[in-house]
Amino acid sequence: MDGFVGQARLEWWANHSTCLEMYDIDIDITVTVDAVGKLRATGRHANALDTTQREGWDFLMEMDPHFSIAFPGEDRGGIMVRVVEAENGTLSLTEAPDWDGSANGTFDLT
Repeated sequence: MDGFVGQARLEWWANHSTCLEMYDIDIDITVTVDAVGKLRATGRHANALDTTQREGWDFLMEMDPHFSIAFPGEDRGGIMVRVVEAENGTLSLTEAPDWDGSANGTFDLT
């Protein structure tokens, strides 16, 4: 793939069998081979997030900003990316092939 412009889906997986949330994004991927050969992309949420969706997104981003990206025709994402959201809503995605699937989080259950 040299590039892709269209819609994709970000999936946040709690483990290998449980996807907690999916977000449709409009994405522009240009495959560039940098020093380590990682995929880089920019995108935006395809639809504005309502209050509940925004709270979920922010929670997952704080928990662990790694998502699996699925392209049209794929049942499940296969490329792990680290997502960074700018103040203007632009999403920057960087391939994270070495991500080990662990997340750090603290819960206050009181």
